[in-house]
Amino acid sequence: MTEQTAGRRVVVNMSLSLDGRYAAPDNPQDMRWVMPYAHTDVARDHLAALWAPATTALLGRVNAEGFLGFWPTVIGMEGADPRDEGFAKWLVDTEKVVLSSTLADAPWERTTIVDKPTAEVVADLKAAEGGDILVLSSASVIKALLAAGKVDRLALTVFPVFLGGGPRLFDDGLPADQWELVSQRAGEHGTLALVYDRAR
Repeated sequence: MTEQTAGRRVVVNMSLSLDGRYAAPDNPQDMRWVMPYAHTDVARDHLAALWAPATTALLGRVNAEGFLGFWPTVIGMEGADPRDEGFAKWLVDTEKVVLSSTLADAPWERTTIVDKPTAEVVADLKAAEGGDILVLSSASVIKALLAAGKVDRLALTVFPVFLGGGPRLFDDGLPADQWELVSQRAGEHGTLALVYDRAR
């Protein structure tokens, strides 16, 4: 059973390198550095725990194109991990909100395109009934929500690699906040899954 209206949480999920980057310096779209770690049990279980209580996926345009171009192909794929297939089915079937000033129409089912400030979109979603609002690795969306103090749960998968440059998730100037560690798990190849809730 999903949490209703008053209990809707904004949950953000991001993979980070040990030196705090979410993308390599030379090509931000190249996520090959993530792949050896994304296939670990700890990373798969971490994502499954996030999407299970969520009824809305919130993405930026670039991530929507990447996620929705790839994940539906996992459904029915020979040898696919059941957790990957479960996430793929959830992503296809759930309500998706994509923040974009350039897309006019959604090329994906159950998707709404919105051209409004991120915090305003989230306020509208929280006012509606549903479960968690899950922001999937969309750095621009996550940064805007952190800056506005609108993140309830911060889920990070930290991989033991230095990218040596590239964009950081946590920019200087974020509001001072305290967070409570609610779960932690270490796995293969040094993958670390961390979940923090904003201290209220």
